[in-house]
Amino acid sequence: MRCNAALWDRILRFILGVGLLTYFIAGGPIWAIGGVYFIFTAAWGFCPLYATLKIRTLREEKRAPRINPFEEQS
Repeated sequence: MRCNAALWDRILRFILGVGLLTYFIAGGPIWAIGGVYFIFTAAWGFCPLYATLKIRTLREEKRAPRINPFEEQS
């Protein structure tokens, strides 16, 4: 599984997850425990719902190949 959530998405999910869990602990409705899902997907960087809907907020970066300074160059 590849990451499909960008950094901004993960931060937003974490804040939303903590907010929902806090609401649940403070006496909110049972559905607020769904904040656990947001915290796990923020930590994991992969959202199963995004994968199902083929959504990616993480952009593919085109990077130059890394050069190992300890490898012999020919």
